[in-house]
Amino acid sequence: MNNDELLRYSRHILLPQLDVEGQESIAGAHVLIVGLGGLGSPVALYLAASGVGRLTLVDDDVVEVSNLQRQIAHDQTTVGQSKVASAAARIAEMNAAVSVEAIQARADAAWLKATAADVSLIVDCSDNAAVRYAINDHCLDHDIPWVSGAAIAFSGQVAVFDPRVPGSPCYRCLYPALSDEALSCAESGILSPITGLIGSTQAVETLRLLTGFGTSQTGWLNTYDGLSGEWRRWRLNQRAGCDCQGRKSVTGK
Repeated sequence: MNNDELLRYSRHILLPQLDVEGQESIAGAHVLIVGLGGLGSPVALYLAASGVGRLTLVDDDVVEVSNLQRQIAHDQTTVGQSKVASAAARIAEMNAAVSVEAIQARADAAWLKATAADVSLIVDCSDNAAVRYAINDHCLDHDIPWVSGAAIAFSGQVAVFDPRVPGSPCYRCLYPALSDEALSCAESGILSPITGLIGSTQAVETLRLLTGFGTSQTGWLNTYDGLSGEWRRWRLNQRAGCDCQGRKSVTGK
C-alpha cells in the first residue's frame, strides 16, 4: 500500500485482527452486490469506504421517490436513473480507487452463470426468492461464500452461507420452498434505519469472510426485532434430503 492508502485505512490497520494483511485482503477482493436498494445501499457504501478493490453492482430497477426514505446510496437528483448507476456515482465520490462495474440486469441463474464465476463473495440484497435460490445454487456450484439479508416492517435477518465449509447448510436448508408471494416493503412498510442496520451487518460479515477476523458466522441466522430491540441467533443445520448434500459430487467440486 502507498502512503495515501495507509492513511485512508489506518483505522482498520490499527485493529490487530486486521492489520496491513487484512486490509490487503480487502483490497484484493471482488464482491458482487445483488440489489442496490435499502440493504444494498449501506453494503455498497461501507464496502467501498473499506477499500474493497472491485465491486460489481447488479440491479434491474430505477430510483423512485419512495426509495429515498431508506436507500441512502440515492438522492433526489438520481430519481429516474438506474440504481446501479446512481450507486456507482456515489461510490466514485467516496473512493475513486474502487473499481466499480454497474450492470442494470436481473441476477437470475443465466446471468450468474455467464457473469459471476470469478467473484470472491456475493452479498444478496435482493427482495426476490427466485434470485436468492439462483445465488444459492451458483455459490454451491462454484464454492463461493455469500451473505444473505432481508428486512421488512420493524424486523430483519442476516445469514452467512459458505459452501467451502464441510457440512455447512445452504439457503434451501433454511427455506426449502420460499415464495415470492410474501409481503414486500411496498405492502407492509419498513422503518428506514432497519435497512441500514441489516445492511451494515451484512457489510461486517462480508469483511469477516474476506479477512477471517473474529468468529465465523457461517451456519447462523441472526434476527433483529426493532419493536423489542432484541437480536436473536439461531443455529442452522443441513436439512435432511437437501440438494446441497450431493451437489458438490455432481458438479465435481
